[in-house]
Amino acid sequence: MPGTESVKHAPQHVAVIGAGMVGLATAWFLQERGVQVTVLDRSGVAAGASWGNAGWLTPGITTPLPEPAVLRYGLRAVLSPSSPVYVPPRADARLLRFLTGFARHSTAARWQTAMRAYIPMNRRAFEGFDALTDGGVTSQTNEAKSFIAAYRTEAERSVLLDELRHIHAAGQEIEYDVLTGAEAREVEPSLSDQVGAAIRLYGQRFINPGQYVHALADAVHARGASLVTGADVVDVHDEGTGVRVVTAAGPADRYDAVVLATGTWLGALARRFGVRTVVQAGRGYSFSIAIDHVPAGPVYFPAQRVACTPLGDRLRVAGMMEFRSAEAPLDRWRISAIAEAARPLLRGADLDARIDEWVGSRPCTPDGLPLIGHTRSPRVFAAGGHGMWGITLGPITGKLLAEQITTGHQPAELRPFGPLR
Repeated sequence: MPGTESVKHAPQHVAVIGAGMVGLATAWFLQERGVQVTVLDRSGVAAGASWGNAGWLTPGITTPLPEPAVLRYGLRAVLSPSSPVYVPPRADARLLRFLTGFARHSTAARWQTAMRAYIPMNRRAFEGFDALTDGGVTSQTNEAKSFIAAYRTEAERSVLLDELRHIHAAGQEIEYDVLTGAEAREVEPSLSDQVGAAIRLYGQRFINPGQYVHALADAVHARGASLVTGADVVDVHDEGTGVRVVTAAGPADRYDAVVLATGTWLGALARRFGVRTVVQAGRGYSFSIAIDHVPAGPVYFPAQRVACTPLGDRLRVAGMMEFRSAEAPLDRWRISAIAEAARPLLRGADLDARIDEWVGSRPCTPDGLPLIGHTRSPRVFAAGGHGMWGITLGPITGKLLAEQITTGHQPAELRPFGPLR
């Protein structure tokens, strides 16, 4: 059966299409196994969802995006331009197909099934980062000395407490404390007096994602990879004994295998190889601000869907899940909505002097699970669709996928994420 045969001979030269966290991590771990790698990207390193996101490494709360709370959110809310989860009223057929599938998977039973699929990956997530550090990637991960989820009221906090109980019941460990607003301000003085309840999470990390992914690219290049930017890959052909990669600018090159790690654009190249799952842009926005007291770790406002991360002497503020075309321009209304949502909850934050305003597209799937592994071709592999978790799970995805590519055997952790499901 196509796509199920083992690799008789490990590939010697692999093209990785996509220079984000997932693609570069896959390239690095392929190099660990002695494979020559060429990385191609139509724009540049970290040009997609990798640069401006919150940079959280949070396997403890890495969960499927489709969940029952999404259905309770309501149609009126998601059609509001200021909503943290926004669907434009003029949705095309492809987006409607995605949303229908997303709603179908937003049940308790399907969430539990998907959560159980994530747990083995979550348990090994830091292993991937530690291997990169040990191998010479110069950008470090930061221990979250504090990681505060803050709320106005105890009633608001009950939603995350309930989710944490479900996470624990599914078999994943996450350590946390329940705090009053005053206790949260003792830990994190940047919280305003309007914060009346909080949860402190333990055992998580964070990074500056753009800086980290560029350091990873530098390491991949230093170890002998060709890193080609401005390479718009328009087609991939399996020729039986190799794969031909066609770019818009020039003649095709031939490789032993190809990894499609193109994020939101995964389906454009993967569809001919049997990948039918819709990969939809879930656009997130961010900006950077000055703040009187830079937090010691991430601060999360779950009710507002706003994530804050300390990056040097500034605070990155990120939010929104906007189901819209990946090619649409940055919408300043969304930036303003994030700022206004965060304003009452932060102390000493200059939310009107914003820099580095950014929008990027998270690659989301209807069932909330990434697409990792072989396609109908044993020489063409998919690596994408991680939604909000491409940074957290990128390195372990690369490690496990490199194992599959070079041995022909699928690691147990990847079985739920088959691209042909």
